[in-house]
Amino acid sequence: MSIAAPTPGKDHGGSRSPFWVLALGSIGVVYGDIGTSPLYALKESLTAARGSGSLTPEMIFGVLSLMIWTLVIIVTIKYVFVVLRADNNGEGGTLSLMALAHRTLGDRGGFVALLGMAGAALFYGDAMITPAISVLSAAEGLNLVTPAFERFVLPISIVILIGLFAIQSRGTARIAAWFGPIVVVWFVALGVGGIVNIVRSPEVFNALNPVYGVNFLSSHGIAGLIALGAVFLAVTGAEALYADLGHFGRNPIRAAWLVLVFPALALNYLGQGALLLESPEALESPFFKLYPAWALIPMIVLATLATIIASQAVITGAFSMTQQAIQLGLLPRMHIRRTSETERGQIYIPAINWSLLLAVLFLVVTFKSSSALASAYGIAVTGTMVVTVALAAVVARFNWQWSWWRVGLVMAPFMVIDLIFLGANLLKIAEGGWLPLVVGMGLMVVMLTWRRGARLLSTRWKKEELPLAEYLPVLEKKSPDRVSGTAVFLTSHPDLVPTALMHNLKHNKVMHRCNLIVCVETSDIPRVQEAERGKTTKISDTFTIVRLRFGFMEEPNIPRALARRYLHLDIDPMQTSYYLSRRIIMPSSRSEMPAWQDQLFIWLIPSVHNLDSCCVGAIPLIARS
Repeated sequence: MSIAAPTPGKDHGGSRSPFWVLALGSIGVVYGDIGTSPLYALKESLTAARGSGSLTPEMIFGVLSLMIWTLVIIVTIKYVFVVLRADNNGEGGTLSLMALAHRTLGDRGGFVALLGMAGAALFYGDAMITPAISVLSAAEGLNLVTPAFERFVLPISIVILIGLFAIQSRGTARIAAWFGPIVVVWFVALGVGGIVNIVRSPEVFNALNPVYGVNFLSSHGIAGLIALGAVFLAVTGAEALYADLGHFGRNPIRAAWLVLVFPALALNYLGQGALLLESPEALESPFFKLYPAWALIPMIVLATLATIIASQAVITGAFSMTQQAIQLGLLPRMHIRRTSETERGQIYIPAINWSLLLAVLFLVVTFKSSSALASAYGIAVTGTMVVTVALAAVVARFNWQWSWWRVGLVMAPFMVIDLIFLGANLLKIAEGGWLPLVVGMGLMVVMLTWRRGARLLSTRWKKEELPLAEYLPVLEKKSPDRVSGTAVFLTSHPDLVPTALMHNLKHNKVMHRCNLIVCVETSDIPRVQEAERGKTTKISDTFTIVRLRFGFMEEPNIPRALARRYLHLDIDPMQTSYYLSRRIIMPSSRSEMPAWQDQLFIWLIPSVHNLDSCCVGAIPLIARS
């Protein structure tokens, strides 16, 4: 089954914004991360390449060649032209890929779920490191103005980061309206700075020959692999490009990359290489030394703004990833706020926002410099990319119906390249690379615990509750006192008697004239068409089962869905009562999970919850009239 083509004019997931407005917004939000890589990528790569020796033209050509071709192969070909095709009805990211693959494989897709969780966990590591390294790298430019500024780098970075996370509640659209034009100026400055220096040393174009990159790797051994790991810093942000697909859409993201972003990045890296060919001592800060002295402070200010914006790409990506994880039952439900009336993918999750801020501040205070964080950065990104390619291969084979040879021909080269980069970055585990691995493993434990605990609870409650078909005749025969109006009982098992119904009868001794057993199901597509939202089954004169379907990117609103005319329920909102079961979960000596996992699962359960309805699918239920 191929992925559904987007509705004409709505490639961006139902958005009503003009194409170039979305393209401008994507430059500000999606490409902010990869756009700030020139601040540190070439510097770190060449520093690793030369070791304690001197910088040679062959090193410069070799590393530049690897960097340019990495941008071409990984970002342009893999992400922009291949992976962006794998949208789940307009939404992107590792978990959307997982849902696409799992839809086809069904029970055979256990390994797909594990891959999806691993990719999501590593992406959170990326979301922690990106703001820290980006803002630090820009603030460190102050050292070039005067060494006296060195002691202010850390405090300035902390203030900037706190301000960035504080404005997230205003929404992606409002942020992008300011960020887009600023980042356009940033990319123009990148290109201009590169061109000025290329004109002075046009021989830098030799780096476009991939032979220089191959020769560099073959002649530098372990040092070459370490440098290759640093080269990967040039493509950090490519995964956020895919995760933010639902915010802006495929074609605006593609156009922004091909028209502005890629040319500006390539020119700037070549310009830095040209500068180093003339002045190898400029390796201390090749980016800022591209520009004349009078432009240094304006470029530091612009770089600081750009790195603030760079952090936005992974923050918005983390919001999207979290919502998908909640709706797929991988994380407990959290409060999710919609920040746009027209852009359906734009959300804000306070718990994730402030948790990320604390993690980022911890990294800044602990590592203190962008160079110290560079070693930790690559593993998070390369690990996520390996997972993305693996899931994309499954989607291509089973959803797009590609033949095995075509999957191998297209996906295998990407997998080999990503694995080489991952291996190169694993050499840096002792230097900080352990950080994203620890974060990733911790989040994997959380996801597996929540998923397993929710299933065990669901199975146990299903065994304890009475079948509705057997209980209804008994209930009708007893004929308790009836009251006017409608009672809505929310449950994840519509074939069983809801616990709330039993307790209402036990304590109040009454029953409503109309009773709806409502089951909310999470579909593995982002959004469900309104015509396919609900289905009713009348099982007696006073009882009706209602099944409501919502996509994993939607926030269910039960009263609004029940009021739809095609359900023929004739509900008066002022005469309707909603009943949700609340259960207290305690650890048990007979649990199928270890004691520590029991305690973790209980800790993860929200303090105000409806476990009877939310455990399977972790659906955040909204009961508003």
